[in-house]
Amino acid sequence: MVRSAPTSDHSRDTIAGAYSSPPWWYDIRGLFILTFAYRSTLGRQVRLFGRNIGAYHLEVAIGSGSLLDIILRWRRWKGLPRVQIVGFDYAEPMLVGARQRFSGKPDMALLHADVSSLDFADASFDSANIANAMHCFSDLDGALAEVVRVLKPGGTLAANVLLYPRGPRLLRRIAEQINQWGMRKGILYTPYHHAEIREKLIASGLAIVAEEVCGNAYNVVLRKPPEPV
Repeated sequence: MVRSAPTSDHSRDTIAGAYSSPPWWYDIRGLFILTFAYRSTLGRQVRLFGRNIGAYHLEVAIGSGSLLDIILRWRRWKGLPRVQIVGFDYAEPMLVGARQRFSGKPDMALLHADVSSLDFADASFDSANIANAMHCFSDLDGALAEVVRVLKPGGTLAANVLLYPRGPRLLRRIAEQINQWGMRKGILYTPYHHAEIREKLIASGLAIVAEEVCGNAYNVVLRKPPEPV
């Protein structure tokens, strides 16, 4: 399949404006998109991201924080250790929801930031998650370069990426309509072909640890190579 050119203007202000809805509506909309565009499940996302959080963790494009909240509850239920988390987003309305959700938690810092220009020192974080967002970045190569830069050697990145619709014709058609709406709205830059996004991730300097294609989503865990001895 030949990639269609994105139809929306993905300036920073346009992207921020696309997330101007109240956080509760964003969460409902997100569950609908997860079910019919990603053709994945919340449980699969929780396990993917919940297992890949290190002692000092970066949550990229945290949104309203609803998914991270569920992930942290899952980690407590599993008896996994507490961690220090820095979460950021470019859309202020989403940060409002996240700040309300995580108010009073000393192990959580929430910042307004642009993924393509992060104000963190090199090799700062043990891990990073990019949940439901990589396909929203207009400058994916720049975003990956920054995330790789701030990861410690040996640090991990877990991500899921929206793929072009697959599977039965009806489900594929529904997902295509949702994707077209998302691009017009400004919340989606583009889906990817599996081979294409895999190549981009490897080109960023990360090594693939685990990967799977589930529905219309590519779930992947990567590691930054350790420093030479």
